[in-house]
Amino acid sequence: MGKALDGVKVLDMTHVQSGPSCTQILAWLGADVLKVEALGGDITRRQLRDVPDVDSLYFTMLNCNKKSITLNLKDPRGKELFTDLVKRSDILVENFGPGTVERLGFTWDALRELNPTLIYASIKGFGEGPYTHLKAYEVVAQAMGGSMSTTGFEDGPPTATGAQIGDSGTGIHAVAAILAALYQRVESGRGQRVNVAMQHSVLNLCRVKMRDQQRLAHGPLREYPNDDFGDEVPRSGNASGGGQPGWAVKCKPGGPNDYVYVIVQPQGWAPITQLLGRPELAVDPDWNTPEVRLPKLGKMFQLIEEWTSEHTKWEVLDKLNQHDIPCGPILSTREIAADESLVANEMIVTVDHPTRGPFQTVGCPLKLSDSPVEIEPSPLLGEHNEEIYGGVLGLPADELAELKSNGVI
Repeated sequence: MGKALDGVKVLDMTHVQSGPSCTQILAWLGADVLKVEALGGDITRRQLRDVPDVDSLYFTMLNCNKKSITLNLKDPRGKELFTDLVKRSDILVENFGPGTVERLGFTWDALRELNPTLIYASIKGFGEGPYTHLKAYEVVAQAMGGSMSTTGFEDGPPTATGAQIGDSGTGIHAVAAILAALYQRVESGRGQRVNVAMQHSVLNLCRVKMRDQQRLAHGPLREYPNDDFGDEVPRSGNASGGGQPGWAVKCKPGGPNDYVYVIVQPQGWAPITQLLGRPELAVDPDWNTPEVRLPKLGKMFQLIEEWTSEHTKWEVLDKLNQHDIPCGPILSTREIAADESLVANEMIVTVDHPTRGPFQTVGCPLKLSDSPVEIEPSPLLGEHNEEIYGGVLGLPADELAELKSNGVI
């Protein structure tokens, strides 16, 4: 059986992270993704190199399962070649600065005229308005999308999250929009324009904080550990953000990631008190209901931490799960890289690259029973020039050599 997106041809005009994370998912789902790079290549091929003169992990981990060609889009012949590729494509994805593609002469109207069935997806920092032309990066999107103002502790500064919700989070949003447009094309026969903004994607991931902004009009947010509330949602440390109180509690031996995140549901309180050696708290009227525990969440988690500090996070995980108490150990990046479950589920994958050798990467989080993903190495710069320009576009070898000597490819 083939892959979900077999036969779908994608022109990948993306670079850095938000765009490549989107097109890599499409490639993993079976699309034929052609990465079109300037002659110098995607800048991340050289960024944060750990091994001299080979593609960086930044590039290899975001561009698996793709093909690469080089093309000078400022050259008239380069534009002609790009036009031929557009006519043969189903999807075009780009994340250049606003107006870049248009200045090259490829407006949406021009592209639609070349290929009426084309789905043209753009990833930008912001939507239309006063921010349109601002430069956007991962943490800028977090700052302006609601994440940073609500991340961190009450007495500390705004904090960025380690998850790349501005870049890769936007890439996943773009995948959803592109697949929706592809599905609609089956019925309509027409392509369409797809726009996804980093600020918008971060905001979508922060919707519970916007929920709480409205709840503030009716009083303090009781499940938050904060003492004071103004007119905006505060930073609340490790509070769960949901209806059940949660916190990260220390474990033995006390290293930087020796913590377990514990959520205390009403039905979980009695077994927790047994584990703490304080069974009387299960019936004590000062402790036996969620309502009376809410004003003293700090004390409650202090009691839990006194117990967890005597056990490793794995021992705590085992003991709590015997009572169906929601919890999870804080896994470091080193622990994640070696986690047997993640390896077995192909979420940590080792890939053999032709120049840098084996490297670990994150696998595809989308699991389709009839479309299994096989992770292939990222392409070398221009690796598929001859295959695409010669085999697909039919250019003879002497013309390919001329295009290369003239700086077109």
